[in-house]
Amino acid sequence: MDNLNSILEPGMLVTHPHKPDWGTGQVQSNIGGRVTVNFREQGKVVIDGARVALIPVYEG
Repeated sequence: MDNLNSILEPGMLVTHPHKPDWGTGQVQSNIGGRVTVNFREQGKVVIDGARVALIPVYEG
């Protein structure tokens, strides 16, 4: 599986596809396929980009 999170950069907003109750999170880092995100309702979480494709949030 390709790392679908490779476009994510610090400061971008995302949601977790399987954890909507975590709310919107802000990407802190994206290093070697491991994405650290600070979620509003869950706090800081490290995501394995090979297993979970985070969903970018575009505020319009």
